[in-house]
Amino acid sequence: MGTFGPIHWIVVAVIVLLLFGGRGRLSGMMGDAAKGIKAFREGLKGDEDAHKDEEEPPAKPLPKTAAKTASASRAKTKA
Repeated sequence: MGTFGPIHWIVVAVIVLLLFGGRGRLSGMMGDAAKGIKAFREGLKGDEDAHKDEEEPPAKPLPKTAAKTASASRAKTKA
């Protein structure tokens, strides 16, 4: 119960080779994920470059609402 037999070590070795081997599924999936991350980063860099050329117009102040103008006129009449 305390030690592994040769069969156990063979099974462990096969699982490790399948997961982390040269053409294993996990290593292939990790390679595909890395390619996807690279493409995503390049896409973000491309968006930043495209927006640098365009200048945004300055922000305009918000229009005054009726509630603000009514409270301002009440404040003037009380003073």
